Amino acid sequence: MPISARRLQRDFDTIAGFTATPGHGASRPTFSPTWRAACDYVIAEARAAGCELRVDAAGNIHLRPESHRREDCVWLSGSHLDSVPHGGNFDGVLGVVAPLEVLRAAHDDGRDVPLELVIFAEEEGTTFGLGMLGSRAWVGTLDAAQLATVCNAPGQNYLEAGAPHGVVVDRLTAEQFRPADCLGLVELHIEQGAAMWKNCQPVAIVTAINGRRQYCVELHGMANHAGSTRMTDRRDALAGAAEAIAAIERLAPTLGGAAVATVGQIHCLPNATNVIPEHVTFSIDFRAPADKILETGSRQLEGLVREIAGRRNLQATCELVESLPAVAMDSGICNSLRRAAERLGHAPLPETTSGALHDSAILAPLLPTAMLFVASRDGISHNSAEFSRLEDMVLATEILAEVVR
Repeated sequence: MPISARRLQRDFDTIAGFTATPGHGASRPTFSPTWRAACDYVIAEARAAGCELRVDAAGNIHLRPESHRREDCVWLSGSHLDSVPHGGNFDGVLGVVAPLEVLRAAHDDGRDVPLELVIFAEEEGTTFGLGMLGSRAWVGTLDAAQLATVCNAPGQNYLEAGAPHGVVVDRLTAEQFRPADCLGLVELHIEQGAAMWKNCQPVAIVTAINGRRQYCVELHGMANHAGSTRMTDRRDALAGAAEAIAAIERLAPTLGGAAVATVGQIHCLPNATNVIPEHVTFSIDFRAPADKILETGSRQLEGLVREIAGRRNLQATCELVESLPAVAMDSGICNSLRRAAERLGHAPLPETTSGALHDSAILAPLLPTAMLFVASRDGISHNSAEFSRLEDMVLATEILAEVVR
């Protein structure tokens, strides 16, 4: 069952062409025409390899060999085709075309492989403001009422925008994910970090996905004249935010366990050159591979914001807006991936953890799940310069094929 590098390259090239920003990276918002075109390409390829199509009520696309009935127990493998604006050509796409190629290769050999390809809807979160909507809705951690509250740029909520693509609110419960129908899930993805590339590791086993806590911080001071207010008399919300942001950056490395903290958004009012800032809002994205580190870091993050605000005579609120636990991958499937690589004659696979969230994190608490990472050049991702070597992606696809057959 040889894996075709030529077909994989054609897949990447073709899907890269489905973008709203030609020449400026991949822009495929969920349920958009470009997203639809990418999905239809994969569907057509899978159908040509003898697969049948099913779309669940949450909008996720499922493709499995026609020889396997709906009630047959199969492996799942998949990822997403939606992208961030001006993103890269491999993020998510690798995890879709790898199982597609396994299905095609098996069909070429006349083999029966118990594998279902899944294209999860809205993984990135940039279309509706919340990530992994398709997988969350499928497993039941998001209900119809919650899906009705998240909207895309034109103002349609997830249920409205997804209706032409198979989202059916009345069937969400009836078509909810059933773990007993599956042997396990293996998701392939690019690393989106620099460690594997720096260490010359083409493929690695992911043993855990970092948990995430996100905050919205507000600091209130007093607007005043920039020229006539002495430095000692100021209640400058932006200066307080700057001190807090620098402290957050210093805190993360002290927590261990590859913890990271990022302030990615900041809004300042009145945002005028000659006025002392009165109100600042900024985000905190805090991630770590262990819940204990998340708990400790969260307490310290909230504490340093309160301390800085108190010392500067500012009012502060620190609202937790999302909390996702760290997720361990299944040791049994990780061992299967190791043995598969050894049977194929490859050196023992290194281990790593995922700093980014994936649909695998949503299914892992319910189904034995593991991930394979492929090295990303210089760790660049969510960027049109994103690149992974074709030979590394072929290797990961061969390991997937060896496991599921």
